[in-house]
Amino acid sequence: MNHIVIHENSQRMALSGAAIFSAKAKECVKTKGSFFVAISGGKTPRQTHRMLAQEPFYSDIPWQGVRLFWVDERGVPVDHEASNFGAAQEDFLGRVPLGEHQLHPMPQDPENGAIRYERDLLQAFGLKEGQFPVFDLIYLGVGRDGHTASLFPGDAALEEKSRLVAAVKGGEPYLDRLTLTLPALNRAEQIVCMVSGRDKAAVMKSLFARVSPNLPASRIKPLNGHITWLLDADAAGGLSESCVRRGLDL
Repeated sequence: MNHIVIHENSQRMALSGAAIFSAKAKECVKTKGSFFVAISGGKTPRQTHRMLAQEPFYSDIPWQGVRLFWVDERGVPVDHEASNFGAAQEDFLGRVPLGEHQLHPMPQDPENGAIRYERDLLQAFGLKEGQFPVFDLIYLGVGRDGHTASLFPGDAALEEKSRLVAAVKGGEPYLDRLTLTLPALNRAEQIVCMVSGRDKAAVMKSLFARVSPNLPASRIKPLNGHITWLLDADAAGGLSESCVRRGLDL
């Protein structure tokens, strides 16, 4: 099932993203004692991340049950401005009660990091080699070129069928990276794609009009879960009503 929500600005979109995090965390911790969530880097989700460390979300989220993972990471030190984990530390990790055992940052070494992070995933989820984790919630974004996570157009990682994590190179900045693969992403119970900015309007129009079926973002199709698209008005500026209606059945 797919759902599109268009917000009047990025702040309201961020608020919606934080509310989904809070609600899903409470649901999962209440029913099974833990909440396994993977977050993305980039500019768009940072407003949401900051909100998680503020009221009403700070007191509402059962932090003791949260297990936090990353969708992708750049091969840079934590204190580098391009580090996704570093940005999360700055935005909210240092202000919420999460212990080190609850955090699962990706390694900074892309060459060996894919194997190490895959092992971390298997151990955290209690799985054996060849099994796939099912995240409770994954946050994604979409780049101007249609990439999502660090899965870029034309990259061989898009065709991965068995590995959970891939080493790639690309993006802005152009760097070595680690990324969860489509088999890992598409098994999530819930995916939230957050997209903001006028510079994303063209790619969102292509995505929802189905005129570019090879865009990496078009391959985010949860096998047994559902996806919510959170867009601000600028990113949704090129969408027609018919595009939005079709988007509900992507």
